[in-house]
Amino acid sequence: MSQATQGKVPGGSFILEGAGGPDFSRIVTPEDFTEEQRMIAETTEDFVEKEIAPHDEAIEKLSYELTVRKLRAAGELGLLGADVPEVYGGLGLDKVSSTLINERLAKASSFALSVGAHVGIGTLPIVYFGTPEQKRKYLPDLANGRKLAAYCLTEPSSGSDAQGAKTTAMPSGDGRHYVLNGSKQFITNAGFADVFIVYAKVNGEQFSTFIVERGMPGVSVGPEEKKMGIKGSSTCPLILEDVKVPAENLLWEVGRGHLIAFNILNIGRFKLAAGTLGACKETIALSARYANERQQFGRPISSFPLIGKKLADMAIRTYALESMVYRTAGLFDEGLAGLNPGGEGSGLASAKAIAEYQIECSINKVFGSEALDFVADEGVQIHGGYGYIQEYAVERIYRDSRINRIFEGTNEINRLLIPGTLIKRGLKGELPLLEKATALQAELMEPMPARSFEDTLEQEEHLLSMAKKIFLMVGAGAVQRYQTKLEQEQELLAGLADMMISVYAMESALLRARKLLSSAGEEKASRAVAMTTAFVHEQFALVEGWAKEALASLAEGDVLRTQLSVLKKLTRVAPVNLTKLKRGIAAPIIAGEKYIV
Repeated sequence: MSQATQGKVPGGSFILEGAGGPDFSRIVTPEDFTEEQRMIAETTEDFVEKEIAPHDEAIEKLSYELTVRKLRAAGELGLLGADVPEVYGGLGLDKVSSTLINERLAKASSFALSVGAHVGIGTLPIVYFGTPEQKRKYLPDLANGRKLAAYCLTEPSSGSDAQGAKTTAMPSGDGRHYVLNGSKQFITNAGFADVFIVYAKVNGEQFSTFIVERGMPGVSVGPEEKKMGIKGSSTCPLILEDVKVPAENLLWEVGRGHLIAFNILNIGRFKLAAGTLGACKETIALSARYANERQQFGRPISSFPLIGKKLADMAIRTYALESMVYRTAGLFDEGLAGLNPGGEGSGLASAKAIAEYQIECSINKVFGSEALDFVADEGVQIHGGYGYIQEYAVERIYRDSRINRIFEGTNEINRLLIPGTLIKRGLKGELPLLEKATALQAELMEPMPARSFEDTLEQEEHLLSMAKKIFLMVGAGAVQRYQTKLEQEQELLAGLADMMISVYAMESALLRARKLLSSAGEEKASRAVAMTTAFVHEQFALVEGWAKEALASLAEGDVLRTQLSVLKKLTRVAPVNLTKLKRGIAAPIIAGEKYIV
């Protein structure tokens, strides 16, 4: 039975839906958080304020002892066990709750990265793919922080090409263990981790996954890397020399390591986006506070319109990101509904449910990492010269932000995956991509009279619909022109990815504003409506530009002129007063000195 027939939303289907997208009552927004979820968020914030902030400088200087002690304190509070089933010593929380923890930990800077590597890519491979014996052995200690985990995929000669790894695992003659040899690079938490999830090729060929313990003979860790940012997190090479790993420490099956890696990276990408959301919010608060304190020409710089515009632009991107992140967390919870987290084979079923949304995971990762880079850069600019000084937190946020576009698969790799995965799913019949594209071809030949819009967000809903049609028009042309060779046209695929990212972001913002309008009314939804309006109009202009660039690479002469005339019909828009909108968005942020919806 397909997800659609079960009432669940198929991954990637957002690009094929009608003007308004799915029913907004189905999506999860921050306004929907339960009291319990809000308490989890507050507990996380209190932990950061009381346990991490006072030791921030020492953690940033990379104190293993302090980081480990604080990780264990987080474990005692339950912050490390959110995604571990209760039967194995965790809390077994819903994905919205665990996402809230991720977001609120972001203020802990490098420490948040140490937590993220442990609870996400370090622990989840055992949660999803471990045998009952492996789960009983490792998960309780990982959930409470008695043991800490690291994820070991990257090698000196293989980054995004994970299956190009050279680390080997040779089975012993008696079948009781595997002998691992090789090295892994850029391993977060390597300096103090007890458990390593290691990828190696059995017999030099079959890409597989192993649980390796620090105390096993032949395991060693190289020196700390000297990094641009995230200096308070441990990043070392892991060296494996004739390490005898018991056969029972093989994770899942020989030759299935790529499936573990890809599924775990999906989750890692989503969790990374949640972290960038928290950092965006912190940067807005720091910048608004500084803008109110900094006096120039006899008044606070927050009173100057261009500073207000910067804060508004920072908030608009953050609002879109927040809408995307919790919409996606809600999709996960919906997809995981009905699965027994402790039952036989439940881990793999859970991983498959999350893999359903691999397109959305990559979209969140790319948008979130690039939104934070923008927000951090503007934050430094608002601080002026002081933004370049280390005693100001925004300087570190700027440096720490840069790694996110490289972590969990570079943004370039993720951009190739987004349309590539959609096309593969369409060809397999999992999504009606071909049917939608065919129907659109006939529609585009019909006259498209100009429309007028009167209701709140009516024009923005129309622009979203047009953006989806533009993507389908360009995508169909790309498939028709290049067919099986399309994967070699990386610039074109990246443009298609940008359109898909914008559509998901626009739709998430629009659905959230629609939902808030329905439940709270025009006045309480006014800020969400303003940010949605500004975001949709600016993104739509970008979509038009990407489409023109793509069409020019697909055709020329009369064919190109015909396609551009069709595009012109799809991109008719009445401009809005962005200056007025952004001044209204900035005012409460300046007054409250924080991100506000």
